Order: sequence, then C-alpha cells, then structure tokens
Amino acid sequence: QVQLVESGGGLVQAGGSLRLSCAASERTFSNYVMGWFRQAPGKERQFVATISRNGGMTYYADSVKGRFTISRDNAKNTVYLQMNSLKPEDTAVYYCAADPSTSQAMSQRVTPRYWGQGTQVTVSS
Repeated sequence: QVQLVESGGGLVQAGGSLRLSCAASERTFSNYVMGWFRQAPGKERQFVATISRNGGMTYYADSVKGRFTISRDNAKNTVYLQMNSLKPEDTAVYYCAADPSTSQAMSQRVTPRYWGQGTQVTVSS
C-alpha cells in the first residue's frame, strides 16, 4: 500500500500561481500511473491531470489545459502540479492519486486505487 501526501495548497488571488506536490512512500513509485483530481463542495470529483509511468505522456482536463502542468520525478518519488492563471472555479480540495494497473493514463472514467488526504486550494476573486 502506497502512502501519498499532498502539500502546497493555500489561498491565492485570481491570476496567481501555486505548485502542489505529492510525495509517495512507495519504493516502486515508477510503477504507478499518477494523477490529480479535485472536488469542490457539492460537486462531483473531477479529473484534472495524469502522467504516465516514465513521464512521457500527460493529459489534462479541458478546463485546466494550458494553465496547469503535471510532472514527476521518479528519483524523488514525487509528482507535481504547477497551477498558473488560477481562477475562482479552480477552488477545490486537490487529491493526488496512484494506480498500478492503469495502462498509461487516468481519466474522469477511472477510480484510482490509492489516494492522498487532499490539500485545499482556494482562489479568491
């Protein structure tokens, strides 16, 4: 069982930037497809971004494409989400997720096996 710990959330003004980090305990971190999801109060969990095992492929939700960048450093067992040009609509709890069986990428249609505890991102207008 891999443990995932998110950090880097906070309160920012619209147009600002924030970088989230997710540290994984698993020694075989590179075996996992990684992703970020978010959930706002009263709304469905939303897929944000995913990255393949070797970092060669990334995919983003249309709502964040061009503003967010997912990356990973397998040597550090860490995945990142760089968020730029933040909007109030981005306000949510952001969750790091890992899955050993997903072929290449996560999506809105999948439920990853492992989740972090979440980190709050609040964007004010």
